[in-house]
Amino acid sequence: MSKPAKQSQINSLAKLDAIDLKILGELQFDARLPNQTLADRVGLSPSPCSRRVRMLESEGVIEGYQTVLNRTAVGLGLTVFAGIKMEKHADAPKERFIQTILKMPEVVACHLISGDVDFLVEIVVPDMTTYESVVLRRFLSLPEVRDIRTSFAMKSFKLSGALPLRQR
Repeated sequence: MSKPAKQSQINSLAKLDAIDLKILGELQFDARLPNQTLADRVGLSPSPCSRRVRMLESEGVIEGYQTVLNRTAVGLGLTVFAGIKMEKHADAPKERFIQTILKMPEVVACHLISGDVDFLVEIVVPDMTTYESVVLRRFLSLPEVRDIRTSFAMKSFKLSGALPLRQR
């Protein structure tokens, strides 16, 4: 699971060179590449390539590695997007809401956004009954939540896409 990057780590973007960007591009498409193959693809020998990958990990540029699963194949056929409107915009209620969200395994993404709602939450569950009885009830029981607006994915075409890295 990925963790949010620390502010000091975010500034490491300025240090990324063309080879770092090539490494990141290759790993986004196949994080299981053997180091030798990765080194060949980016034009390095194995030792410097391995050092760069470790540096990218320690700097927080690479936040983690994960396996992307077919949601339907593992029994999670319903994807819900919930727009959450907060009762108050104070820090304490917002933090309580975020801490609750982080503990919910059904929540696969959460974004603080601008517009009509405060948060956009992506939820994955087996079916509508589970969404209503488990997730929706949990959200509605939170005093910080004023309103929930939901949309249901009818079909997904791109999940967990690679970031559009630019060469310098």
